[in-house]
Amino acid sequence: MNQEVLLKQIRKKIGNKSLNDEIANILNISYDAAHRRTSMKAKFSFEEAIELAKYYQISIDQFLGAENQLVVKRTQPVKTQEDLLYFFESSLKILNVFQSINQSKVYYSAKDIPFFYTISDTILSRFKFYVWMNLLNEDKYLCSFEDFDLPYHSPKNEMLKNLYESQKVTEVWNDTTIISILMQVNFYSEMGLLQFTDIVLILEEVRVVLRNIEHKIQHNPDFEFYVNDLVILSNNILFKNEYQSSFFIPFNMFGYMMTNDENTCNDTLIYFEHEIKNSKSLNTSGNRERKMFFNKMYQQIDDLQEKLKR
Repeated sequence: MNQEVLLKQIRKKIGNKSLNDEIANILNISYDAAHRRTSMKAKFSFEEAIELAKYYQISIDQFLGAENQLVVKRTQPVKTQEDLLYFFESSLKILNVFQSINQSKVYYSAKDIPFFYTISDTILSRFKFYVWMNLLNEDKYLCSFEDFDLPYHSPKNEMLKNLYESQKVTEVWNDTTIISILMQVNFYSEMGLLQFTDIVLILEEVRVVLRNIEHKIQHNPDFEFYVNDLVILSNNILFKNEYQSSFFIPFNMFGYMMTNDENTCNDTLIYFEHEIKNSKSLNTSGNRERKMFFNKMYQQIDDLQEKLKR
């Protein structure tokens, strides 16, 4: 029964491709050997089943025999430059399946500015990496921002950002979504580790992110933006297309747990849809309501800059 379920999941993911060819290539076995397995005349070994599940990112929760048990993946802890590069590489590998098949739907509950907006070659991105590495590594990177020289940008970053931008994205924000970045700027300024000249540049980059989002709301039909002031947002992310879903749950500044479990992803989608029903769409709102929302955040930025200037 488990082999039938596994084969059914693989068929859903490969579309019109030959199932026997796919199995033969992945397991490095002959076409005839693959056919014996797909026709149920031979069983997959445990190692073969795991290899197929890993390759196609198939959740093995359904094979556990218990409705409320889950198997989740988690990202490797980031403590070194090598860990950081591996994080981007593995994230890109996990998410690339959503780009290679067709356009997917993404739901992002933005407790903070979405991660994908702060991995470019900008001073804002450099500052976010500075904060992340300090928080994850205690005193190891506690130098001034000016002296922070850990490489924070690579082609993988840009590919990950572009992958996100190419999807149909629904983001849920409120006017506290930018609070954490402002608190971080204030904290490192008060510690004497962040110069005012850099503060001005960082805060201007935050404004640029917000202006770009305003532009997308008005001009990008694949981007939906909602404001919800009723619940605490979580930074949870759901990627979904017709073949599979992946649900990402943050467990620290630079770490996510992930599951492909169908029931969990469906429940998450229902929750997102319920959250959206209780939110205000800025895509369909008038210019006045949209400007009022963003002006609140611009004002928070201006107030912090004026405070630190004094």
